Amino acid sequence: MRIAHVTDFYLPRLGGVEMHIHDLAVRQRSAGHHVEVITSSPGPGVDRREHEEDDRLHVHRLTDAEMFPWARPAALRAGRGRLREGGYDVVHVHAGPLTPLAYAATALAADLPTVVTMHSLISYVEPAFRLLNKSMHWASLPAVWTAVSDVAAEPLRRLVDPAPVHVLPNGIDATEWRVEPLPRDPGEVLVVAVGRFAARKRPVHLLRVLRRASEQLPPGTRLKAVIVGEGPKRPVMERYLRHHGMTEWVSLPGRLPRAEIRSLFARADLFVAPAILESFGIAALEARSAGLPVVARSEGGIGEFVTDGLEGILADSDGAMSDAIVRLATDLAWREEMAVRNRTIPPSVAWPEVLDRTAEMYELASNRLRPGRTYRVVG
Repeated sequence: MRIAHVTDFYLPRLGGVEMHIHDLAVRQRSAGHHVEVITSSPGPGVDRREHEEDDRLHVHRLTDAEMFPWARPAALRAGRGRLREGGYDVVHVHAGPLTPLAYAATALAADLPTVVTMHSLISYVEPAFRLLNKSMHWASLPAVWTAVSDVAAEPLRRLVDPAPVHVLPNGIDATEWRVEPLPRDPGEVLVVAVGRFAARKRPVHLLRVLRRASEQLPPGTRLKAVIVGEGPKRPVMERYLRHHGMTEWVSLPGRLPRAEIRSLFARADLFVAPAILESFGIAALEARSAGLPVVARSEGGIGEFVTDGLEGILADSDGAMSDAIVRLATDLAWREEMAVRNRTIPPSVAWPEVLDRTAEMYELASNRLRPGRTYRVVG
């Protein structure tokens, strides 16, 4: 099967969506499919090229622009041309609030079997999407609409009604993230967070949460935090840490490879995810698979694999997040109970199930556009 993944954002830009698309494409390629990635994300210091090889994938980069590459009209035209000429059996579009290439590709759904996956919560920009829908008429397109969680699916369902919206979650190899916990100082609680330092991820709010939690801890228990990631909010975070005297117990090591994040999880006690507009939360899922109790906001998609009080704590405010950190930091028995549960009960979004579900969506898209045509889809 010839599969095209269309995404405005792709590696080397680092994020949950970028890594998920790469991992999905590599697994599909290993299953015997011909897989290509079409993206407006430039490569690492390379000029524009027709394609490059990435883990046996064909990656078509449509522009080498560093600033707002996804908004280049020439890139959008090149992407649509590539889709028309590629002879693909299915086009898998990965969309979010600011993904013009994805929307341009979705408009071709009348000609190509298309699955659209919404990777973000769009409820906060729903009015803008409704205006855009007046010209694109999404609900009338023969695309198969999916979202990475029920939380992300709800606003999309309102937008494309009466078309159905299916849940197609991100995947994980839970065994890859399973770690053996290392001995630790009983008087120290290590909190880890992983994410892009962008406003939507609320990294400065995370620092406030940690500061408040640290101030509430009883004598004899101290907090230490490692926040992994990079992004435009890093200078603000560094100023906050200096201003509040937090540099000795909060570190920002930058981007880390997966192996180093796993090693960090083996030493950690808690994982914290402060984002409200979190459609899924792949980093939290990785931490949960490693055995870490997860403290997260209740509004996002993390609640689909973390049950409040069992695999972690879901809080409805930043103050409640601080309180949750304090509760778990001071209740070793409860923290260990969560950790054992997370290590022994794998999440339900493992790659075999996700690949099977993805194959079902591809088959549905193919048959919707070309009734009676049979595709052999191997997960």
